Amino acid sequence: MTQAHRRQYGRDWISAMPTNLYGPGDNYNLETSHVLPALLRKFHEAKLAGDDDVVVWGSGSPLREFLHSDDLADALVFLLKHYSEYEHINVGSGVEVTIQELAETIATVVGYDANLTFDASKPDGTPRKLMDSSRLHKLGWSSARPLEAGIAHAYHEWKTANQQSTEV
Repeated sequence: MTQAHRRQYGRDWISAMPTNLYGPGDNYNLETSHVLPALLRKFHEAKLAGDDDVVVWGSGSPLREFLHSDDLADALVFLLKHYSEYEHINVGSGVEVTIQELAETIATVVGYDANLTFDASKPDGTPRKLMDSSRLHKLGWSSARPLEAGIAHAYHEWKTANQQSTEV
């Protein structure tokens, strides 16, 4: 649609497609959230309850790419200044991790060394989700926030927003 408006009305509009996002204001509902906020909440609640195990859906082997919402904002400002092409452009970190590595990183951030139990009766989803963000990276942009630092920021923001239920 952006391309059609650009062509028909001569607008200098672009279309940017982000990868899997996370960050402040995310959905941490265990029934409806995505994997990263769900795991943050699971580890947090396991720590509060003193549980020995945290159950992770699937095998832990699928690969995912994540981008902090602040890095997306930075990329969009960068694109407004440096990109004016007809084709859409992907916005991603270019770094992928397994779901198991993600869970281990979250355990470190939360400060809780629970046993990971992978529930193979639950779906893995797509085996790999990595965007080709090479055009954006060739323009000179790269995500500034390593995954562990981004998760720590998101966790801090979530705990602050939910102070009464997150005392550890």
